[in-house]
Amino acid sequence: MEAASLAHTHDDHHGPPEANRSSRVEPQMLGMLLFIISEIMIFGAFFTAYFFIRVVNGDPWPAEGQELPVAIAGVNTAILLSSSVTLHWAEAALKNDNRLGFKAGMLTTFLLGLSFLFIQVNEYVHLGYAPSESAQGSIFYGLTGLHGAHVFIGLLLLGMVTTRAFRGHYSPTSHRGVEIPGIYWHFVDVMWIVVYSTIYIL
Repeated sequence: MEAASLAHTHDDHHGPPEANRSSRVEPQMLGMLLFIISEIMIFGAFFTAYFFIRVVNGDPWPAEGQELPVAIAGVNTAILLSSSVTLHWAEAALKNDNRLGFKAGMLTTFLLGLSFLFIQVNEYVHLGYAPSESAQGSIFYGLTGLHGAHVFIGLLLLGMVTTRAFRGHYSPTSHRGVEIPGIYWHFVDVMWIVVYSTIYIL
C-alpha cells in the first residue's frame, strides 16, 4: 500500500522540476536590482562621453553662446527629491494601515513627478539651441533626455500603483507591488542628483 502511494505521488508530478532559487532575494526584487544595474551602465556610457568632452578635450561647458537654466533645474531637483519623501510617507502609511495617508502620498508623488517632467519639457522649449548644434548640446539633451525617459517610465508605474491604491488594493502584509516601483523611483531620483550635479553645477 505504501509503495502504491509513493508511486501515485510520483505520477502526480508532471513537467520539469521547480527552479532552484535562493530564498534570500525574491525574484521581483532581484529582477528590479538587475534592471537598475543595467540602467546605471547606460548612464555610464553617456557620462563617459560627457567627461571626454570636458576633461580630455578641455572644451568649454556649456558651449559658447549656450546657457543652462541652473536655477530652474534646482527647483526641479527639489520637486523630484520631495517626491521621494512623499513616496516613503505613502509606504510607511500603508504598513501602518493608514489607507488615507497611503492614497494621499501616492497621488502627491505622482503629481510631483509629473510636475518635474513638465518643467523639463518646458526647459527644452526655451533653451534656444538644438542637440545638433554642438557636442555639448548633444550630451546635455542625451543625458537629461535619458533621465526624462526614466521619469516617464516611473510615472507609468506610479500611476498604476496610485490607481490600485484608490481601488483598495495592497495591505500592511501585501505591499510588494508598491515597494518594487518605489525602488525604481528612488533610483531615478538619485540618478538625477548625479545628472544635475555634473551637468548644471560642475
